[in-house]
Amino acid sequence: MLPAASSPLQAIFSRLRPVSLNALTLALATGGAAALLPASAAAQDLTRTPGTAPITEAPPEPAPATEEAVPVAFEADVVEYDENGESVTASGNVVLRRDGQSVRADSVTWNRTSGKILANGNVRLVDERGNQVFSDEVELTDELKTGMLENLLLVLREGGRLAAKDGQRLGNGDVILNHAAYTGCSVVGRGECPKEPTWKVVAKSVTYSEAEQRVRFSDARLELFGALQLPLLGLTISTDGDAVSGFLIPDLRSSPSNGIEVGIPYYWKIDKNRDITGTLHLFTESAPMGSVEYRALTDKGAYQITGYATSSERIPIYGATGSPTGSSAFRGYVEANGKFQLSEHWSVTGFLRRATDRTFLRRYDISRDDRLRSLVELERIDAKSYLSIAGYATQTMQSTRDQGQIPIALPAIDYRRRFKDPVAGGRIETQLNALALTRTDGQDTQRAFASAQWSRREVTGMGQIVTATALVRGDIYHSDENYGTNTFLYRGQPGWQTRGVALAALDVEWPMVGEVFGGQQVLTPRVQFVAAPDTPNLSIPNEDARAIELETSNLFALNRFPGYDRIEDGTRMTYGLDWRFERSRWRITSQIGQSIRMSGDDNIAPDGTGFTGTFSDIVGRTELRYRNFVRLIHRFRLDKSSLAVRRNEIDAVIGNSKTYIEVGYTDLNRNIYTVDLPDDSELGRVEDLRDRQELRAAGRVAFARHWSVFGSAVINLTDASEDPVTRSDGFQPLRTRFGASYEDDCLRVGFTWRRDYISNGDARSGNSFLISFSLKNIGLH
Repeated sequence: MLPAASSPLQAIFSRLRPVSLNALTLALATGGAAALLPASAAAQDLTRTPGTAPITEAPPEPAPATEEAVPVAFEADVVEYDENGESVTASGNVVLRRDGQSVRADSVTWNRTSGKILANGNVRLVDERGNQVFSDEVELTDELKTGMLENLLLVLREGGRLAAKDGQRLGNGDVILNHAAYTGCSVVGRGECPKEPTWKVVAKSVTYSEAEQRVRFSDARLELFGALQLPLLGLTISTDGDAVSGFLIPDLRSSPSNGIEVGIPYYWKIDKNRDITGTLHLFTESAPMGSVEYRALTDKGAYQITGYATSSERIPIYGATGSPTGSSAFRGYVEANGKFQLSEHWSVTGFLRRATDRTFLRRYDISRDDRLRSLVELERIDAKSYLSIAGYATQTMQSTRDQGQIPIALPAIDYRRRFKDPVAGGRIETQLNALALTRTDGQDTQRAFASAQWSRREVTGMGQIVTATALVRGDIYHSDENYGTNTFLYRGQPGWQTRGVALAALDVEWPMVGEVFGGQQVLTPRVQFVAAPDTPNLSIPNEDARAIELETSNLFALNRFPGYDRIEDGTRMTYGLDWRFERSRWRITSQIGQSIRMSGDDNIAPDGTGFTGTFSDIVGRTELRYRNFVRLIHRFRLDKSSLAVRRNEIDAVIGNSKTYIEVGYTDLNRNIYTVDLPDDSELGRVEDLRDRQELRAAGRVAFARHWSVFGSAVINLTDASEDPVTRSDGFQPLRTRFGASYEDDCLRVGFTWRRDYISNGDARSGNSFLISFSLKNIGLH
């Protein structure tokens, strides 16, 4: 009598007769007989072997497969039956497959007396998730799971290796590994030579839960560069790439405002689509601070919310009347953003940024933005139309701005529609726009307009590209408390104002292609004519067309003012030249142009912007690229009368992603104070049009394969002759940074020094230090 089969593997071997078979494949069903499928023509007659009687009885029909009885595929070169030892041995490229799992070994032996199944020699097990186990010897269970293991190596699908001296499977399915080591680093160097990993986690025991896809370390230590060892408490990693709850590596930094800071973060994986990270920030010279970041992914979209809270000394920087040493107060910051796709065409987007005071973000090195914008927007987009219904508010972080003068926009509505059927061969697009701006301490403005634009583009037989455009628009405005706006040019007349706008334009481009310098060039002369009747601009409040300056990006625009509140009226001609050169690895593009005003208001904008007068200033831009190694951009504006350089900007990047240098230089010499306009004392308040010079530099140098040094600096070169209100002496460093880092395939360590030269309330100037540390494939950073 044969013992009863109690597992899929036992069912496989229990049906075998005492034969020795070469080059065969077995298609097996749990609980049923084995149907022998020949792997070659030489293996077709398998019913008898030398010294044995012929098999006369037909095998019974296999039992149907169930969830508990999953079919097993079995392959081997040779199967031998030891009648005396009551064992069956499959050898030579043995492969077992079941339900997405596989086992490969030199041999697999089933002892029919003890029921033990052993896989020996170069054993490799692959589970349904793609994780691999390599071992010298493995005891298998009835589901191709491991029992006892010797000298094993676990290679995770998501990266990482776990080696152990031995291991065993517990009754609940967990595997206990003894004297284990884990690393996320490559263990093979150049030339496929073995190498010592940069870091590894060693532990006396490791528990691997296949059900939870988690590896938990007990009595673990982190070993860096084969020498430094650091204790790790409660370390858990995942084998499926999923995040694991637990403490992260602390942040360590130092700042002149708060002293030494230690940030202790804890990550909580709430669900597959939600997590939260809480951090306790401890300072030597300030009260503790807490921060929380919550993230969620839904079937409609995603959102996240971040908040900071503390109580510390605060020194107001606007309208301050209290003690210059500050007073203790609750301080914090909240930031949230998200987007949800409600349907195929509808979506809603929102973000919120709000701080309790103007220096909190800079003092705690969270952000250096000078304004915080919050917005909510509902959008509908299809092939023919666009609708946006939005509202937004801005909080200033600048010491010179009055928060009451900054508007809240609610609502801000914009609707556009493009019509498919052409009219007179051209395309028509309509627009409806409405905006309401409210200030707590200043001018309130409401605006609405409707417009229609027709455009037609044709290519002539000689290759000229001709574009004709016509625009009509009707505006209605209402404003009050206009004298709350300090700048005369922005106020407009109080009460109701209306305006009609009509515009016609003809734009002609003539690209000419030819060969030069071993490459191909395209030379494109361009001329544009624009005509619009006189428009009562100064009676209309200017809310969105303030930051004006002529440059190549708006030289050929129909209205060279940004926004809608100012219209460039009159008749003008604009001419320019575009040049593009391309050769293997090289590309150069250049533009230059100027406009001539033949009628209209010459003083619609300050002279320093380049618009005023019969002739505009000359503007140009050149960009040079060599492969991905060199990129140089130069922008300029020349005075129309003296050819003095009113704007000179250079941005250069040389190098690759590892070693590079970036240099930026800006020189703005607008000569804004020489303009003769009403209320001249207020012209310095016309947005940010003061003269200034600035130098920016940044770079990184990689060396010794994994090391790099980096740095950056921003220097204010403006002096009193350029800007009478500046405090700079012509060389004023604003911020400098220098650091070094090590990064390989599994470890990143960095040290950064930064110096801020300007104090702002309780955000003090001085030196700051930051130490960063990250282990890849382990979730510690």
